[in-house]
Amino acid sequence: MADARASSASSAAPTFDEVFCGLLPRLYRRAVMLAGSRQSAEDVVHEAYLKLAARPQRFLAHPEPYAYAFTAVLNVARDTYRKDRRQVLVDGMEGVEEAGAGGGAGGAPGGAPGGWDGGVERRQSEIEAVRLLGKLSQRQAGIVILVDLDGYTIDQAAKIMKVHRGTAARHRARALDRLRAYLVESEHGQAGR
Repeated sequence: MADARASSASSAAPTFDEVFCGLLPRLYRRAVMLAGSRQSAEDVVHEAYLKLAARPQRFLAHPEPYAYAFTAVLNVARDTYRKDRRQVLVDGMEGVEEAGAGGGAGGAPGGAPGGWDGGVERRQSEIEAVRLLGKLSQRQAGIVILVDLDGYTIDQAAKIMKVHRGTAARHRARALDRLRAYLVESEHGQAGR
């Protein structure tokens, strides 16, 4: 009788895959902001999944599984960024990247006045957010995502990222200063046209 109750209690607890899959949409959105592209984000989330799956009991026992998974995603994105930074770019790719960066957002319609634009404006905003977050360090982007997008406090974000509260606040302040400077710079660039 006791064995039957124990087995039914263990079957009621969610499995690693169930919990992780429930977090996937949110993790993918945040990974795109960290990695810069959908394909890179998929790779980052997959790598984070493999790291967490090696010790599923730690993930399941954590009081906030999203925070635990986000930390893994952030660490993988940081490692990937460091590895990619050491790669040598091919000269021919610079022209392609510059043409691709300026071509998409400027020519698209801003949206239908007073109506639904099919999600174009939201998608353009997401692309701009990814572009701006890409100009920050991984730690700065991580703090901005946790505090300003996910709604965590500085204390919570510092605990998630395993840094002191002051360090988290300093990273966020520097990130916001850099983002403001980029926005001012881009406004001056558009006004000069």
